[in-house]
Amino acid sequence: MHLDSDEAMRRAASADHGVLATLNRSGVADLVPACFAIVGQSLAVPVDSVKPKRSTALGRIRNLERDPRATLLVEHWDQADWSRLWWVRLSLLRRDVPASVAAALEQGLRERYPQYATEPFVALLTFEVESVVGWAAA
Repeated sequence: MHLDSDEAMRRAASADHGVLATLNRSGVADLVPACFAIVGQSLAVPVDSVKPKRSTALGRIRNLERDPRATLLVEHWDQADWSRLWWVRLSLLRRDVPASVAAALEQGLRERYPQYATEPFVALLTFEVESVVGWAAA
């Protein structure tokens, strides 16, 4: 069943993580698991130093510098009860947001993920939600 945009955004905002897709130099999708926060039509994905990385010069950042389009997919899976399945796909455009919105997004990340409570972010990738679609089994 198709989800209306309000319900799709509600489900997306309540998801604990998603999969962020950006386009690499060859036009192929690069996908990574991502933490995120949503405030209105703005979304943020942090670049942190909490999780081990070889470098914070991430491919997703290079990809977004070349092409600001991205997609975030969130979903709920229940192996035992497929009537509970749903997914939401957010089409995003990398954009700077006003300082007040960036602060609200950062606060949202800190409240949602205890690991970020006191750790500084290397960067905050901010996006405008251009469209949202979703589906639920019931």
